[in-house]
Amino acid sequence: MTTPTPAVPDTHPPADTRSWYKRNEIRVTPWLFLAPGLLFFAVYVVFPIFQSFNISLYRWDGLGEATFIGLDNYRELATDRAFEVSFWNNLKWLVLYLLAIPLGLAIALFLNQTVTGIRLYKSLFFFPFVISQVVVGLVFSWFYLPQVGLLNVVLGWFGTSINILGDPDLATYGIIAAGLWPQTAYCMILYLTGLNAVDPEQVEAARLDGAKGWRMLWYVIIPQLKPATFIAFVVTIIGALRSFDLISIMTNGGPFGSTRVLSFYMFEKALAEFGFRMGYGAAIAVVLFLIMLVFIAYFLWSMYRDEQEARR
Repeated sequence: MTTPTPAVPDTHPPADTRSWYKRNEIRVTPWLFLAPGLLFFAVYVVFPIFQSFNISLYRWDGLGEATFIGLDNYRELATDRAFEVSFWNNLKWLVLYLLAIPLGLAIALFLNQTVTGIRLYKSLFFFPFVISQVVVGLVFSWFYLPQVGLLNVVLGWFGTSINILGDPDLATYGIIAAGLWPQTAYCMILYLTGLNAVDPEQVEAARLDGAKGWRMLWYVIIPQLKPATFIAFVVTIIGALRSFDLISIMTNGGPFGSTRVLSFYMFEKALAEFGFRMGYGAAIAVVLFLIMLVFIAYFLWSMYRDEQEARR
């Protein structure tokens, strides 16, 4: 009787008959969810950026035929006194607007305590954040009125008065003060959220080591608020560079053009003045975008560096 030869097992894995999507489902599915957002971002953000670069090279009124003039718009910017004033006003906004961050932190530290009537205090400090910038502009315009405004009524008790929005040297600072009101409320909300995430064990350990007051705040609390501080910096800087509505409501760029910023000057040249200089307005927009890009690139680099350090 012949002994049957044992079957040799097939060592080759079975062929994967699944579709390409099923084989790559885990990698592909997130991109499918992101696709609509990426499409809208490309159409309404990325494409207009490149379109602005292109328009800035032309002399165009927005309706007729565009004439290519190369970098002439940028050469004109270099000698434009109004552009220079707008640029320096933007720098003032950048520097002074950052005061919203320490002010927001100070208010958040106060509101994070157990105090009688704390809910009322939170509501009062939160209120500026929920109202429109247009309303903020109107409220401060009335507040600054030369004779009947609350500020001058109070100053009148001391025998003096001041016309903030009518003084070219003070108007920009008056508008920045108006903008700081809601921006401080926003930073306060960020820090209140961050304070809820502070590790109580670290705070208790610091207390046992004798840390209190400013030492506790600087070495224990603030390092744990780094994510909130990062977001506050990003939003505040972008808000300072985009300042338009308050200027439009409170002074409309005056007096004598002293409160213009780049975004408002761009609007004036492209849409408000007779002639509609779209190319010149686009050149101003490109300069403003490049300034923003410096800060955005820095923040993205900081995020990337922090992620790399966290993985180590």
